[in-house]
Amino acid sequence: MAAAAARVAAALREAGALRFGDFVLKSGRASPVYIDLRGLVSHPLLLRQAADLLFQTAKDAGLEYDCVCGVPYTALPLATIICSENQIPMLIRRKEAKDYGTKRLVEGTINPGETCLIFEDVVTSGSSVLETAEVLQKAGLKVTDAVVLLDREQGGKARLEECGIRLHSVCTLSSVLEILQQQGEVAVEMVEKVKKFIQGNVFEPVAQNGPAPVKRLCKELSFSARAELPGVHPIAARLFMLMEKKQTNLCLSADVTSSKELLQLAAILGPSICILKTHIDILNDFTQEVVKELRMLADQHEFLIFEDRKFADIGNTVKHQYEGGVFRIASWSDVVNAHVVPGSGVVKGLKEVGLPLQRGCLLVAEMSSQGSLATGDYTKAAVQMAEDNSDFVFGFISGSRVSNKLEFLHLTPGVQLQTGGDNLGQKYLSPEEVITRKGSDIIIVGRGILSASDRLQEAEKYRKAAWESYVSRLGVGA
Repeated sequence: MAAAAARVAAALREAGALRFGDFVLKSGRASPVYIDLRGLVSHPLLLRQAADLLFQTAKDAGLEYDCVCGVPYTALPLATIICSENQIPMLIRRKEAKDYGTKRLVEGTINPGETCLIFEDVVTSGSSVLETAEVLQKAGLKVTDAVVLLDREQGGKARLEECGIRLHSVCTLSSVLEILQQQGEVAVEMVEKVKKFIQGNVFEPVAQNGPAPVKRLCKELSFSARAELPGVHPIAARLFMLMEKKQTNLCLSADVTSSKELLQLAAILGPSICILKTHIDILNDFTQEVVKELRMLADQHEFLIFEDRKFADIGNTVKHQYEGGVFRIASWSDVVNAHVVPGSGVVKGLKEVGLPLQRGCLLVAEMSSQGSLATGDYTKAAVQMAEDNSDFVFGFISGSRVSNKLEFLHLTPGVQLQTGGDNLGQKYLSPEEVITRKGSDIIIVGRGILSASDRLQEAEKYRKAAWESYVSRLGVGA
């Protein structure tokens, strides 16, 4: 591996793909190392060398396979070179299906039952390899092995093995660091700093004792680990990190009609919640000063504002509803939601306004009311729409986990400590049922807190119940 590590180290430095210093990741976490191999495509010789190393590693491991798939997007040119030079059939996994033609997620000739080898540039948590494997397996292919150019040694290998995929690496980050240190390219202090960072940021595999409460793909992760996943939305990353910091996955549904009461709730319960959900159009005395003050409280107590608008019109209309009107929602709300009934136009209209402002959107995939029609194919359509618009949509309003992509968040309404229902068709589930058994991430609670004589005390009960359920789901001690 030493010779391979030396070649990789030289290639990374020449392409500017490996940098040391102080970098802020998408989640806000500081990192002393930054690796980005996308620039290899502008260095044909280095690209070919990397492809040769990947193929040789697969050959040395004695792997047998019928076709190859590179994880999109950086590994695609690497896989192309390997397949072209060695006459191996190649498949291309799309990150999103086209809304026309075959609408396939895997392009190429698929022969169910054949074995597909996955190539990747860098593995950290193993999430991207797992997602690619899932798509290939759904297409009827077998996935038993993956080959990566650089293993960051942060738990990806163990997580993949837990899911039945053996990871073969050309080299590890540690071996590259040692080479660069010996060559005088990196100071000893920086090498030690990076190694310490790696050791302190390992994605641990989760052992399942007994049957899993909800369907998993062998990859339950903590909120802070999910914040680091490739492709995670900035709003989701921010939310994951503040939930870990405050130890709360409680969203308060502040369905009140007085601005004074709304602001009091935000001030008093702000430290206990991760999100404050509003129905701004039910306020009897709304002014822009109210949302300005609400925004200040959100920043002070570190929670997100979610306007529960449930947009459900054509794109042009929702664009104006979101941006303008009396409420000017986009100017102050971090998050909004939408029904998928109108089709993809509703998301595209909202995205035109929200994306430049770094806002995020949740899609209503399921509802907690009795007799809801948001089930089956409707829910599947919502998930597909989210995957097709993951630059703006970061999760779902749902009664359970509807997507196995851990970049997406699931928020569940209709939660009370005492299960049951009301006379208007609302069904209530407990925090434990929602978080542990149904796999949701955040509980949305309104009346259960607002009707209490001591709202702060009651909010703390819900916060603790939901957080303990989350910790239990991870399989670690509270």
